[in-house]
Amino acid sequence: MYAEERQQAIATLVTTGGRVAVVDLADFYGVTTETVRRDLAVLDRMGLVRRVHGGAVPLDAVAGIEAGTKERELARADEKDRIARAALDHLPRPGGTVLLDAGTTTGRLAAELPADLSLTVVTNSVPIAGRLCALPNVQLHLLGGRVRGVTQAAVGDEALRVLADLRVDVAFIGTNALTAGHGLSTPDPDEAAVKRAMVRAGRRVVVLADSTKLGHEYLVRFATVDEIDLLITDSGIGTADRDELAGHNLEVVPA
Repeated sequence: MYAEERQQAIATLVTTGGRVAVVDLADFYGVTTETVRRDLAVLDRMGLVRRVHGGAVPLDAVAGIEAGTKERELARADEKDRIARAALDHLPRPGGTVLLDAGTTTGRLAAELPADLSLTVVTNSVPIAGRLCALPNVQLHLLGGRVRGVTQAAVGDEALRVLADLRVDVAFIGTNALTAGHGLSTPDPDEAAVKRAMVRAGRRVVVLADSTKLGHEYLVRFATVDEIDLLITDSGIGTADRDELAGHNLEVVPA
């Protein structure tokens, strides 16, 4: 990994996961603590993070940098596990159909699926497909298209053509950001197009997003909050955010 790639990865990790320690970053990326301190100094000068004793913390607004799957897997893992377990209560009946959007929280839901539950699952996520392909009672359909390296998600016309003809019981959707005004958004237009099609394909749409995603906006909106039936998040959601979303008749479940 080049220094610039590592620095961008660190910036996204700080932004999505909160405070990080120098020693943890050094261990994760296999570099010295001095290298990490230099990386943080560069990011601090660029205005992407704020250096503190022993590590770094996010600024109030760091936008436009998209985290890769490796960094997002590390961020708020306990909260994502709780969200995934809460989402099990919203699976369709045995024999039902679901869409699983690409993402680390939806990926955790895939890992929690009971081995004996009969489901048809459609996903655009290569890692999720890898987790589910061995389950004997899951009829798995992997959407085709160009796979984005940063999210390992299939995007493009091929995926959109298939989604246009689908109607599933429940669509489980991830998002990079969510506000009552702007809705659900993500940095990449191709990824947004697939998410938008997934929302339209679901009879019931359940968003899985930890509370750090709330109050932020990215470049491309793929759904309004009025198009969502349920948000499952963590207990870190603020009262103001919860009340504002409730004003749009969006049910919020803090896990």
